[in-house]
Amino acid sequence: MPRWLPRAVVLTLALYACFQLGSWAFHQLIGLLINVLIAFFLALAIEPAVSRMAARGMRRGLATFLVFLAVFVASVGFVVLLGSMLAGQIIEIIEDFPDYLDDVINSINTTFNTELSRLEIQDSLLRSDWLQRYVQNSASGVLDVSATVLGGLFRLLTIGLFAFYFAADGPRLRRALCSVLPPAKQSEVLRAWEIAVAKTGGYLYSRGLMALISGIAHYILFVILDMDYAPALAVWVGLVSQFIPTIGTYLAGALPMLIAFTGNPWYALYVFGFVVIYQQFENYVLQPKLTSRTVDIHPAVAFGSVVAGTALLGAVGALIAIPAVATLQAFLGAYVKRYEVADETAGAGTTSGRRPRPPRLRWPRPWHRPRPW
Repeated sequence: MPRWLPRAVVLTLALYACFQLGSWAFHQLIGLLINVLIAFFLALAIEPAVSRMAARGMRRGLATFLVFLAVFVASVGFVVLLGSMLAGQIIEIIEDFPDYLDDVINSINTTFNTELSRLEIQDSLLRSDWLQRYVQNSASGVLDVSATVLGGLFRLLTIGLFAFYFAADGPRLRRALCSVLPPAKQSEVLRAWEIAVAKTGGYLYSRGLMALISGIAHYILFVILDMDYAPALAVWVGLVSQFIPTIGTYLAGALPMLIAFTGNPWYALYVFGFVVIYQQFENYVLQPKLTSRTVDIHPAVAFGSVVAGTALLGAVGALIAIPAVATLQAFLGAYVKRYEVADETAGAGTTSGRRPRPPRLRWPRPWHRPRPW
């Protein structure tokens, strides 16, 4: 047996064990890594506001705290408005449910000559086996729902904590990262960081501006239709349609349509038509003008990046896909060498199918012409 064979076997087994250990650790920490990634992009998004406040003499920690406080207050206000709206609508629907049921039963009795009674239907439903099983399953799932809510709150706290430190200690983090790199690589890292801040912040602010315009436009429609909870519905449409990619428009328009349908079915049709028309206006007029200087990527590339991000990281990947692709495109644009395209009109005369004549030679003097022999 060669002397190197035992050593090679031991080294192979050690490398395989290290790979298995690293794979196990990665799968165990995948949740934490995703939270850190979300926190990093959130810190990049608020970096321009924090840097602008720090440039005026405010400490970065205080500036970051004020920005987070403003975001928290806005989020809590939105959730409270939306919750009050949904609670009011649910209470109204529950109070009017017996009347709706009486109307349905009367129409069925009139159409099919039956003698159905609402009290009998209620008794049969309350005594049914499937309802009892549903109540038992719901009671047993309360603990699972509570654990899910607590896990979501802990995840939000983790993301907020990491994002706060990334934003507050941004310059120190960049210096610590560049201190282990040679000088030639430091400028590239700083340039990539600046591009990421510009693209992510620009994406967030452009989306916020479009959400404001969308909310104002839909608020005017809801006021004209005299719909309840018009401000909360406008905020819902503006935020959901802009910050949830691909399906955000449909989710944003579904809730106002449902609430409008409870009042007047025609109002739901009006809301649907306005949502479709405004979406076309936003896609072809508003969005190109607002995002041309911040996130200038092709719509097909944006859609493909959202699909790829969703396949890789789910909803998180869908949210950070567009700023990540815009950052990568802007960073690689400096290293891609481009050439001028040849003039397409140069070969326009050769499209008739005949080959062009070669240039005719002209001799400058008669004695320079070749003799026939």
